[in-house]
Amino acid sequence: MPAYDPPGGDSLMFVGTATTVLRLGPFTLLTDPNFLHRGQWSYFGQGLFSRRRTEPALQPADLPPLTAVLLSHLHGDHFDRIAAHELPRDTPILTTEHAATRLLRRGFHAPLPLPTWTTENFSDGDARLAVTSVPARHAPGPIRRLLPPVMGSVLEYRATPEADPLRIYVSGDTVLHDELRTIRDHFPGLDLAVVHLGGTRAFGVLVTLDHRGGVDLLNLLEPRRAVPVHFDDYGLFHSPVSNFLEEVRRRRPPTRVHLLQRGEFLSL
Repeated sequence: MPAYDPPGGDSLMFVGTATTVLRLGPFTLLTDPNFLHRGQWSYFGQGLFSRRRTEPALQPADLPPLTAVLLSHLHGDHFDRIAAHELPRDTPILTTEHAATRLLRRGFHAPLPLPTWTTENFSDGDARLAVTSVPARHAPGPIRRLLPPVMGSVLEYRATPEADPLRIYVSGDTVLHDELRTIRDHFPGLDLAVVHLGGTRAFGVLVTLDHRGGVDLLNLLEPRRAVPVHFDDYGLFHSPVSNFLEEVRRRRPPTRVHLLQRGEFLSL
């Protein structure tokens, strides 16, 4: 059986870390590509290294043809050396201006910088896909300037121009901050949130959502469904997904949470 064998219809496959494959009609997107194997070391930046504790479900050779790569920011657990060596150089990479500049230097031909609230559009026959960069912050206060810029994103897929959109929010590595409220104002009725967790700390402060922050985000944006990612792949992730699931059971956000194993699909 091929490694990528999606069910019929639109779907999300969880590969590991924050890496997913989204199939939306004729469009296929890869998010935050991290293909390192169990036991290999990743450099997170700011002097932080961590060994991978899990095995990804796919490698680049297993991927279908890609419409684009969606890259929240340029850290080693989101764009690793395997991705840098093996992803096609001409695939569009939707990312921050900071990451786009550095990817050009690495020989990628089509990084597309998306400043906050800008949109990149794709079409295939009647189908339409819009990808909008939305606010995210990798750390609070002045520490934010020590980490690379990060973006969240909202995907709006329409099978026909008249169809209601399927709206998917990908949080990126963010902490809670006031600008997140504006996402719901621009995109009410989110169908799915892909939530980066892990409770990673740098300089003694949280730089990704922990279990409490993840549920706070669900209560803030009220997506219909959510998939947690980025929670146990590296030793720097200190907030296990079991804590998040217990927080969901205790606080009951208005969201159905789906915990996917690596290689599992969620039909959208």
